[in-house]
Amino acid sequence: MSETVTFFALRRKFIDEQDCPDAAQQLVYYGLAIGHHLGVIDCFEPAFSCAYSDYLNWLEVITDPETKAKLSGITRYGEIIIDVSHVVMLARGLAAMSADVAQRYLAWRDELMQLLELIQQEKAVHLVVRRLND
Repeated sequence: MSETVTFFALRRKFIDEQDCPDAAQQLVYYGLAIGHHLGVIDCFEPAFSCAYSDYLNWLEVITDPETKAKLSGITRYGEIIIDVSHVVMLARGLAAMSADVAQRYLAWRDELMQLLELIQQEKAVHLVVRRLND
């Protein structure tokens, strides 16, 4: 059995965008974000995954203490949530990473930065990061 860390993003919607006026878009995302409280199936899609041991090594090359603390939550709780309140802090910390690290760590940083940009564009979108046993 191997352990992985998977970043899931709320991307799909239950409502066709053509049927939803722009003014209601935030409400749609909010409804999806709290859907598990209403008995609605979550629509999270995996964005990217890595081996848990590699994730721990990635944390070691992140120098910003706030960013490291947030992403280290996966080691204590098995799951973390990333929402609009975390975007600036995480983006700043990830941008401060040295370019002199393994290419895969930079690729994960870039993937997460793209997901943070998605959250910045749609404030109600969020990520769930889970430690999984395969």
